[in-house]
Amino acid sequence: MRVLGISYGQHDAAASLVVDGDIVAAAQEERFTRRRHDAGFPVHAIRFCMEQAGASPGDVDIVAFHERPLHRFGRQLVHGLSAAMRGRLSAARELPPRLLQSLTRRRSLLAELRSHWPEVDWAARLRLCSHQLSHAAAAFYPSPFDEAAVLVVDGAGEWATTSTGHGCGRDLHLTARQYHPHSLGLLYSALTRHAGFRPDSGEYKVMGLAPYGEPRYARALLDHLVDVREDGSFRLDMGHFVEHGDHLLTNERCHGLFDGPPRSPEGPLTQRDMDLAASLQAVTEYIVMRLAGHARRTTGLPALCLGGAVALNCVVNGRLLRSGVFERIWVPPAPGEAGSAIGAALAVTHLDFRGPRVVQPDDGMQASLLGPAFEQGDIERRLRAAGAVFEALPQDDMIERTARALADGMAVGWHQGRMEFGPRALGNRSILADPRSPHMQRQLNLKVKFRESFRPFAPSVLREDVSDWFEFDEDSPYMLLVADVAEAHRRPLGQAQRALSGLDRLHLARSDIPAVTHVDNSARIQTVDASRHPLYHRLIARFKAITGCPVLVNTSFNVRGEPVVNTPEDAFRCFMGSGLDLLVVGNCVMEKGRQDPALAVDYRADCAPD
Repeated sequence: MRVLGISYGQHDAAASLVVDGDIVAAAQEERFTRRRHDAGFPVHAIRFCMEQAGASPGDVDIVAFHERPLHRFGRQLVHGLSAAMRGRLSAARELPPRLLQSLTRRRSLLAELRSHWPEVDWAARLRLCSHQLSHAAAAFYPSPFDEAAVLVVDGAGEWATTSTGHGCGRDLHLTARQYHPHSLGLLYSALTRHAGFRPDSGEYKVMGLAPYGEPRYARALLDHLVDVREDGSFRLDMGHFVEHGDHLLTNERCHGLFDGPPRSPEGPLTQRDMDLAASLQAVTEYIVMRLAGHARRTTGLPALCLGGAVALNCVVNGRLLRSGVFERIWVPPAPGEAGSAIGAALAVTHLDFRGPRVVQPDDGMQASLLGPAFEQGDIERRLRAAGAVFEALPQDDMIERTARALADGMAVGWHQGRMEFGPRALGNRSILADPRSPHMQRQLNLKVKFRESFRPFAPSVLREDVSDWFEFDEDSPYMLLVADVAEAHRRPLGQAQRALSGLDRLHLARSDIPAVTHVDNSARIQTVDASRHPLYHRLIARFKAITGCPVLVNTSFNVRGEPVVNTPEDAFRCFMGSGLDLLVVGNCVMEKGRQDPALAVDYRADCAPD
């Protein structure tokens, strides 16, 4: 049975194709349209999924959509009318278009499908899956567990925002739920906006900023904004917020708790902003730990699957793993909105049609390499058409050339195999660099990625060496767990260095791999093994043979505000518009100095702020 999963309408639209319970393909629409967080109907992603499977539209048995629009309509109606009755005229003006969108979502979805593939009776094939169940299914069904507790912590879907459940075999049940507007995801997004970053995009910046601050607002958050119970359930004090569409905004009363109004976007960062980030992160960890503890007590199970957008908070995930509340945890590579396209398809497959579930020893996400790939001949044709000057080398020579370039301090664009699904580049659409360089973080942030200087970078480390370099000895293939650099590789700081605060601590060399060591000695780890990423594993192993270091800097192949590159042309354009030194696409190697300088176009103005 072929099930096409679709998510769109909010942000990060995506499509997936599940065939007899196996995830065959998945991609986000932004990678094709080049519009970051594209929320539109994912026609390009759908076409890719069907092409990847060699299927025509008529071969699709079921279309699974990631929410029930009428349930969202009901929630929006109730909360919108309530806000309007309290005198919020802006809420009354916002309400009709939002209600119309939800009321007509099913109809517009079918209209989109029919406009592109009119020969198919899509109405007979359509199934609607609740948003929380879509997230839960994306977390449980591809996991390596036959049975596990399931925790979904999200922003806003229909009514529910947080759910606890239990998965066993092909069965999945959500039991305890928490309802809108009491949402940890909405709280995090509201304070992300207060800190001057874009909600539904900049939350990871707040997480990265948190170690530079002190949690001096945590008490105010717990005393005034969020009431947390022993089981982790909580209620937000809505007197401190204004509902704005599906988001929350802080109001004047809330601003008083944080010593002033929100930071202006792109404005200077102050110690207050860092302290707010630290406080929000501390409260988020506190709530998730309580929710997880309750899930362990009620299910009695040793394994946990985490889903929903809050599961992208890898600092929380790392703390949860270290706590021992659960013996094992698993987080899918796309636990947020995009991943619900996979979850909806899996939920329909296993729950509605009782399709068998086969548990994979690693997991069922195929290392998240579910997107488009390009054959060597096609790569060469595309690069020639783009005006690139390249050498096509045998693979062994390509790896040797790349590893030595990295050892020489070059920043390398690396485009190989199938594109990753989810927000993390995991070695197929990556920018790579030497983590030993004390200047590499600054260089990559300012000259390559064009982004804020405080943003940390993640290490890719050979799985067999991870425990030698980090206080960690688990699989972390999806870069969703944080752990500290091993004591043996840390460098002691002098008294004057330890006395520094805020961003003054940014460029201190804290370890033998300073480019991937955050200000608190932590790192967002990606373990690389030969079974999931054979080519990438070979590259890191060769770098280790040259340098003695089994670690590379790995960040997504894009510049600020741009989606991760998809095609060879995308990669070459980013290469020519950034400070990258070397580009490797398939077996084709390109040096910056050999390219036509007329192709170096600054396209950052076309990218929306992230």
